[in-house]
Amino acid sequence: MAHARTITDTPATTPGTLARLLMLGRPLVMGILNVTPDSFSDGGQFIDPAVAIAHAAAMAEQGADILDIGAESTRPYGGAQPVNADDEIARLAPVLPAVVKLGLPVSIDTLKASTAAWALGQGAAMINDVWGLQRDPGMAGLAAAHGCPVVVMHNRDSADASIDIVADMVAFFARTLEIAAAAGIARSKLVLDPGIGFGKTPEQSIVCLARLGELQQFGLPLLVGASRKRFINTVMPAAPSERVGGSIASHLKAVDNGAAIVRVHDVRDTVQALRVSAAIDRAKGP
Repeated sequence: MAHARTITDTPATTPGTLARLLMLGRPLVMGILNVTPDSFSDGGQFIDPAVAIAHAAAMAEQGADILDIGAESTRPYGGAQPVNADDEIARLAPVLPAVVKLGLPVSIDTLKASTAAWALGQGAAMINDVWGLQRDPGMAGLAAAHGCPVVVMHNRDSADASIDIVADMVAFFARTLEIAAAAGIARSKLVLDPGIGFGKTPEQSIVCLARLGELQQFGLPLLVGASRKRFINTVMPAAPSERVGGSIASHLKAVDNGAAIVRVHDVRDTVQALRVSAAIDRAKGP
């Protein structure tokens, strides 16, 4: 498998900025921690703070480079209940500070600038905004003020099977970059996420993965979160917890097509797959 990036088995054994981690020269693994009752794959599983903290520690031991914690489900298939900032912070408060103490960079997955501000104050190192700075008008200014990395994800209010989804992403990200520049966010702080499953048909999600390389025109790191997503079910029917194989296949393809970070539920299996794939690539020689 010919990877777009040089991959090594070098572990991220010490905390560091995202830029430092990206210099390791291999794909980074972002472990998902949902402290929610209604996330599509693991809703309710980690709502108990002790269980959530233990899971974060396990993902760190399994090789995660970054931990991404969210307290409001943003699942794209409907049914998730909106959460106000006070309730979101109440879910995060017993968990996030302890996760920060594990020593890995922590990303806060939220739609709200107020929640992100609280999390950054508690030691979070990154913002993961599933609306790419285009929903909460305070998010871009907050990120600029803190100088922190921001994952900006492509999203749509609804899917439209008739559009060229990659062209839509390119236009969306061009607008996001304008917002970021106007707010004073350094371009080097941005990571682009195609938003697999968000505002897309399953077929469009597959197209996004196949044409991911087209987003390299922006010259920014790419993050892909295909973990357990619905499009896998359209290829081979399986419940979310049974989509590990499809998730790994998707993330290996994403790395081939330029992804620098993969956001996953199944850290151990993903790390193993990436390391074996890298070992096979190295055996080819120069």
